[in-house]
Amino acid sequence: MATTTTTKPIAAGGEVSEVELSETGSPDVGSQSSGSGSGSGGGRSTAEYSGWVYHLGVNSIGHEYSHLRFLVIRGKSVAMYKREPGEEPGIQPIRKGVVSVTLMVEELGRRIINNGEYYALRFYNRLDQTKKGEIACRSPGEAQKWIEAFEQAKQQADYDLMTRGVSWNRSQNKNELNLDGHRRRVRRYARGLGKLVRIGKGPERLLRQSSDLKSHEIVNTNFGGDSGDAFEAHEWRYVRTFNGIRIFEDIANSKGGKGVLLKSVGVVGANPDTVFEVLLSLDKYKRYGWDMLTADLELVETIDGHYDVVYGTYEPKYLNWWKVKKDFIFSRQWFRGQDGAYTVLQSPASHTKKPPRHGYERTKINSSTWELRRLNTPGSSTPNCLVTHMLEMTPSFWDRWKRRHSSNFDRSIAFALLNQVAGLREYFAANPALTSDFPSTVVKPTASDSLITQSELEDSEPNDEFYDALARGESFEDEDSDDDDVMIPKAGKVKFKNVSWAIASFSMKPSKASVEKSELVTNVTPVTIDSNHFHGTLHRAKSEDETNSWSEPGGENFMIRGKTYLTDYTKVVGGDPLLKLIAVDWFKADERFDSVALHPKSLVQSEAGKKIPFILVVNLQVPAKPNYNLVMYYAAERPVNKGSLLDRFINGSDAFRDARFKLIPSIVEGYWMVKRAVGTKACLLGKAVACNYLRQDNFLEIDVDIGSSTVARSIIGLVLGYVTSIVVDLAILIEAKEETELPEYILGTVRLNRANPDTAVPI
Repeated sequence: MATTTTTKPIAAGGEVSEVELSETGSPDVGSQSSGSGSGSGGGRSTAEYSGWVYHLGVNSIGHEYSHLRFLVIRGKSVAMYKREPGEEPGIQPIRKGVVSVTLMVEELGRRIINNGEYYALRFYNRLDQTKKGEIACRSPGEAQKWIEAFEQAKQQADYDLMTRGVSWNRSQNKNELNLDGHRRRVRRYARGLGKLVRIGKGPERLLRQSSDLKSHEIVNTNFGGDSGDAFEAHEWRYVRTFNGIRIFEDIANSKGGKGVLLKSVGVVGANPDTVFEVLLSLDKYKRYGWDMLTADLELVETIDGHYDVVYGTYEPKYLNWWKVKKDFIFSRQWFRGQDGAYTVLQSPASHTKKPPRHGYERTKINSSTWELRRLNTPGSSTPNCLVTHMLEMTPSFWDRWKRRHSSNFDRSIAFALLNQVAGLREYFAANPALTSDFPSTVVKPTASDSLITQSELEDSEPNDEFYDALARGESFEDEDSDDDDVMIPKAGKVKFKNVSWAIASFSMKPSKASVEKSELVTNVTPVTIDSNHFHGTLHRAKSEDETNSWSEPGGENFMIRGKTYLTDYTKVVGGDPLLKLIAVDWFKADERFDSVALHPKSLVQSEAGKKIPFILVVNLQVPAKPNYNLVMYYAAERPVNKGSLLDRFINGSDAFRDARFKLIPSIVEGYWMVKRAVGTKACLLGKAVACNYLRQDNFLEIDVDIGSSTVARSIIGLVLGYVTSIVVDLAILIEAKEETELPEYILGTVRLNRANPDTAVPI
């Protein structure tokens, strides 16, 4: 979908309508006021996002529909129109509602609708999943823009809830909220909301052109290499250049792989969203422009929105040392990271719908991965994407080529795959219409610029949340006799000071003493935590080689935000964890199991556990048959400082926790494709999956529902297939967003050494 982003700052003194929560919890319409005012939300300017989407659903007689609609988000209010309000003044929304702090947005991935490829989003209430609705966009990048827009709306709802709760909490406990600690964050947030953002160029270009979604947000990393937030064992060595594309070999001899890893790296003049769409497209006329091997593809089966199986044929016209026609089947899994980077996994597969074909020789395509990362070149408005294609091949063939430099490699499947990067580069160079990035248009808004007017908000239903509005049944005539409906057509055409992580950063890592001083009460005698008093179902490793065990690594293998991150995006090596890992449980159950800490046999409920000042319980809920629970218990030897970042996280709202709870994964040992799928980038768990929080007594439990996301389910399914042969490190932390919160510190770490699902204890 062709898309541009239009940002229009609120002019000084410009009037905007406000939505506030009254004492009864109903949204009231506040008086129009200037964007620089103060008070209980009266002067907060609100963000407005708008654009074209497809509303998906089932009407009263069971007919599936997909209607083109104009969606507007203003503050926490949402309205859906049949036509664009700016072009038809006075038009009334056909659906409207509000966003609550319990709204969850799940990316469902690619979906075939009326022979067109779209990217669907599902909305639901995490407390009541019967309340739900779906929309679809033409590109994954645009879907991500809507996710961010709804996240802003949740922040607005959380702000209103927090503002309403101030008087209540003050009457109960004066120390419950620290207004001084939150004030700077709230002011910064309010300033950042004074804008109108347009997502999408409109239905004409939406229907007729492929996506050129523009991403103008600040990206905090320079993707000049395999950058991440944890160190990897790969050691890449340049060996040759083909068609201007560099070829590298992994010489680290990492454990868990069966062959030699090669990768080709090149810069493509387009944004990652556009490259991704071309890469996954099955349109042979597009693929003929850049792909000499897998251009003739057809879809065999769609597993889910992030996983499919394709069948392809190849006639040996160019790799002419082949004597027969070839066909092949492979699966494709793809993920979009929170930083906008894409990972695509391709593996040989088989399928009953595609048995061996007469006249063709069935062959296997090398296991491979694609990684697409945006490159931000200072002073350049041209979009650039770093494309990395990594594949595995047999050591004997590669060694023969290196010794003899046989020309046969230039006519092998591996060469054809590595050369696809060069094909993509030239394809986009020859099609400049696909590669341009238009700058944001900045204008001053007028009174008519607001797409959701005050009068429209006055008659909105107080308790009608957004997913209720989507799911609320309308008449069959309203949905299907709409003369303006457009049916979905067939598919058409950390910034680092040093890329090598900078050895000097080791001297910049936060010291545990300084972290403890700011986060914990240091003028009291620490509680002695005897590990002999705490035993989980997964035992602690006595040696590095012990399998089905856990240990507690330090933070030196992780990169976190440094003191100057807000100005130069520099990350530093992590220091020692603030909290001590005292036990790990490995459970299995027929259904997802919450509130582990309340179980009578939980170590949190033991006499020794009750004496600990604070315990953080992280319950990773792994969807499988049966379901698994990996529960980690982190203890503080001292009480938590009032007003500290940790205190605000422990006693704050769920929305605040969702926006701050971060996990950094790292596969230390294991199969290379699992490593690429998991990656090493930090992930805000509350934005990726549903997290439920239980705050009682001396503990906070975080139940992480991995099954709430199709992307997370797909990744965890891959990991479980190799879990008995991998070693994984995890670091948890609270993301720092203010200068006073920097540098970041690591809350806790864990190393899981070749966990065995069969040893999980029933609960």
